[in-house]
Amino acid sequence: MTGKYKVITLCGSTRFKDAFLEQQQRLTLEGNIVLSVGMFGHSGDDALWTESTKAMLDDMHKRKIDMADEIFVINVGGYIGESTRSEIEYAKRTGKAVRYLVDK
Repeated sequence: MTGKYKVITLCGSTRFKDAFLEQQQRLTLEGNIVLSVGMFGHSGDDALWTESTKAMLDDMHKRKIDMADEIFVINVGGYIGESTRSEIEYAKRTGKAVRYLVDK
């Protein structure tokens, strides 16, 4: 497949690192450009996690949503935390499609 690729930003709690990596691989192999988180603050990168870092990464993730055609929410077990909820609301406000790993 060559040509126009859909851009998908992954959103969800960084505690679900394995699910992020699995979905990133699956969506890529389906022919999508996948944007993901830069760190897994709740899954091993916590030594680098500060409030200022979190604020920067939250803002940066919204810019990734700006670049995307849609977001894919990694909501293992149906879990959606506060940051992810904010990203979903932002995506909807900016006209992005929202899909979920686990149907709501």
